[in-house]
Amino acid sequence: MKIELQCIIKGKVQDVMFRDFAQRKARSLDIVGIVKNQPDGSVEIISVGEQEDIQKFLVLLHKGPFLTRIKMRIESVEAKFNEPTKKFNDFIIVY
Repeated sequence: MKIELQCIIKGKVQDVMFRDFAQRKARSLDIVGIVKNQPDGSVEIISVGEQEDIQKFLVLLHKGPFLTRIKMRIESVEAKFNEPTKKFNDFIIVY
């Protein structure tokens, strides 16, 4: 069953390749959606995929990209699960 994950990641998550990391991991799990930086320094993700894959994706988001963990600091991950409301064809970075 497909579900939608709306997620806000707060902390030092910009300028540490977090959006690229999210895109690569989402695509590897056949998840579609978007990732974008927010003006307050957080990163927003809206993604749609199979429930099991979304759960794996969320675990990966809590860890972040391995090579930038020294620079990166995740303070919180707010996640909301819904029935899919948006249609996506790919997982893209919104600039």
